[in-house]
Amino acid sequence: MFESVARPSFRLMAFILLAYLLAGSTAFYLAMDHMSGHRSGSRALDALYFCVVTMTTVGYGDLIPDSDTAKLLSTVLAFAGVGIVGTFLSKSADYLVEKQETLLFRAAVHANATNSEQARLRAREAANKTWYKLYTSGVLLAASVASGTLFLWKAEGMRPVDAFYCACATVTTLGYGDRSFSSETGRAFAVAWVMASTVVVALFFLYAAELYAERWQRELARRVATRRMTNADLEEADMDGDQRVGAADFVLYKLKELGNITQEEISEFIEEFDRLDADHSGSLSPSDLAVAQPTTD
Repeated sequence: MFESVARPSFRLMAFILLAYLLAGSTAFYLAMDHMSGHRSGSRALDALYFCVVTMTTVGYGDLIPDSDTAKLLSTVLAFAGVGIVGTFLSKSADYLVEKQETLLFRAAVHANATNSEQARLRAREAANKTWYKLYTSGVLLAASVASGTLFLWKAEGMRPVDAFYCACATVTTLGYGDRSFSSETGRAFAVAWVMASTVVVALFFLYAAELYAERWQRELARRVATRRMTNADLEEADMDGDQRVGAADFVLYKLKELGNITQEEISEFIEEFDRLDADHSGSLSPSDLAVAQPTTD
């Protein structure tokens, strides 16, 4: 159960993104006569460029809707774009939470393992993987800012400081609008660069949060696993009230301490077990299931 980590469906997200860009670019291409601001010379490129800066919430302001139709269209596509980005981040957050639950469980099990050295090696390996992802995304972020700065400096003719300022305002989706891509070549570059750089920023902070969460949860698991048991703990761990704490009772109690399961959930599972245990033997067998869950032809 703990191995099934739900990863974001990147194929589905890619399909939705392409559909959004196609629909949005087509709509803005048709509505380009209702837009004001600086044009690059290519109607199709300007439409795609405006679609991208709308979706990523950069919004430079170099192209703006100039009619009721264009404003309403921009509003619809802005909400759709925010929804796409929000869905991606939400799925990424779900992946992070489920992964932390898995790591938390493993840490508790490893802390009680007989081979403590092997447990430490596995924990160190997991931490190193997270550090590697954070380091990689940090390098990509630095490369993204550097490439954007270099392009704005050389291709768009900005001063180095202005180019760096514009690149940073873009990757953080500030988009003040006082500096932006104005040439046809620049907007072609921006279409790919803006989308890639904003995703890299999101991943960098996601991995930073993952690293912090892993450290905190490993420490929590260590404290839970090594905490001295008391008589009160034994009473609480005695789930079935038989004055004995077996391995299953102990694991459930530790999972409760880790916050992975609640007493209400445990009670529901016990009730389900009692319902399936037709002969009241305290264990389940195929005959119990046949009686409790008869098949229908």
